[in-house]
Amino acid sequence: MRVLLIGSGGREHALARSLAADPAVTALVCAPGNPGIASVSLAGGAPVVLAPLDVTDIEAAAGLAVESRADLVVVGPEVPLVAGVADLVRAKGIACFGPSMAAAAIEGSKTFAKDVMSAAGVPTACARTCTTPAEAAAALDEFGAPYVVKDDGLAAGKGVVVTDDRAEALAHAASCERVVVEEYLSGPEVSLFVVTDGTAVRPLVPAQDFKRIGADDAGPNTGGMGAYAPLPWAPAGLVDDVLASVVTPTLAEMRERGTPFSGLLYVGLALTPSGPRVIEFNCRFGDPETQVVLALLETPLAGLLHAAATTTLAAHPALRWRAESAVTVVVASAGYPASARKGDPILGADRVPGVLHSGTARRPDGSLVSAGGRVLCCTATGPDLASARHAAYALVDGVTMPGAQVRPDIALRAARGEITV
Repeated sequence: MRVLLIGSGGREHALARSLAADPAVTALVCAPGNPGIASVSLAGGAPVVLAPLDVTDIEAAAGLAVESRADLVVVGPEVPLVAGVADLVRAKGIACFGPSMAAAAIEGSKTFAKDVMSAAGVPTACARTCTTPAEAAAALDEFGAPYVVKDDGLAAGKGVVVTDDRAEALAHAASCERVVVEEYLSGPEVSLFVVTDGTAVRPLVPAQDFKRIGADDAGPNTGGMGAYAPLPWAPAGLVDDVLASVVTPTLAEMRERGTPFSGLLYVGLALTPSGPRVIEFNCRFGDPETQVVLALLETPLAGLLHAAATTTLAAHPALRWRAESAVTVVVASAGYPASARKGDPILGADRVPGVLHSGTARRPDGSLVSAGGRVLCCTATGPDLASARHAAYALVDGVTMPGAQVRPDIALRAARGEITV
C-alpha cells in the first residue's frame, strides 16, 4: 500500500511512525512533513519521502495524491478537511481517510454540531449562537459563571474561553464574528477517538489532554500541553456508553442528512454528575492525544484506516492494545500561545525516537530550530502511568531550547489516583 499523509505537526509525526511500522505500507509520502518525520523509516527500511505542500491548497493535495500513486490518503489537519480535500481526493478514485467537506462541518461550525446533537438526542451543554454583543451578554447572563464562549469556526484549539470574568467572556465574543455561548459542564474531561466508515465503528483507547498553558490549569487555552492514556479513573463501560448515547445516534443523524461521516470522529466529553456530556466534536485525530493513543495501538494502522476509507470497517478485526500507559509532554516556545517565538536552537531532540516534532525546522547548516508554538512532544510508555510519566519528563530533561515552556503536572493527579468521577 502506498500512503500519502498530509500535515506537518506532532500528530502527523505520530501517524507517520505508526503508518511506517505497518508492513503493508510499501511507500509513505508526507506533505509537507517536518524534520522529525524525515528521519522515519518504513518497516522494510525505505525512508519516508517529504513533499512540499501548502495544506490549505486542496487542489494541490489531490494532485499530489495522483502524482505519488497513493492507494490511501490520510489527512491530519482540520483545515483542508473543512475545505473539502477528501472530496477532491475521492474524485480522483483514491481512498481517503477523512470526512467530506459537508461532514467536516461537525468541527468547522459549532452551531452545526449543536444542531446535529440536538436532532440526534445527544447529551450536551445547552447553548446559544450569538452574532452581536447584546446576544452574547444575554446568553452569559442566562447560563451564568463559569462562562463558556466558543468561536463558532476553526481556531486551532484556542478559540474557547472558560472564565469567571464576565468582561473577559464578552471581550472574546466581541473578537469573533459568531460565537456559541454554553452552560459550563463540570467534571473530568475525556477525549475519545472513533474510527468509522459512516456506519461501523472502532473506538480507540480514551485519553485526557491538558489545554491550559500552566500548572493546575492556569493561564490561557492552548492547542494542548500534554496528554495521557489510558484513564485509570474512567468508569467501567464508559466507551460502550458513549458509543450508544453519542456516536451511534450522531452517525445515524449524519447519514439521515445525506452527509455520512467517514474518518476519525473525535468526541470531547465531560463526565458530569449527570453522566457523559459532549463538549465538542472534531473531524480528525486530536493533538496531542494522538501521540499517546497510537503509542499503545498494536493493530497495524494503515489497514485500519484503509478499511474505514473503503467502507469495509465492519470486517476489520477487533483492535489490539499494549497493556501499558503512555504520556506525552509538550515543549512549547517562549511567548506561546499569545505570540510564539521562532528560531530558537534545539538540542537533544534528535537523539531518541520518543521526541516527536510539532513545530521545528532545519537551518541550512542542519541545526534544528523552533518554528511554531508547540515545538516538541516528548512521548513515553511504561507499565503504569507513573513510570510512563517519569520517562516522558526524562525526555523533556534531555532537550534544551531557550525560553521553553513545559507544564510540570501532565498526568500527575491521575498517577496519584486523585481523579474521581
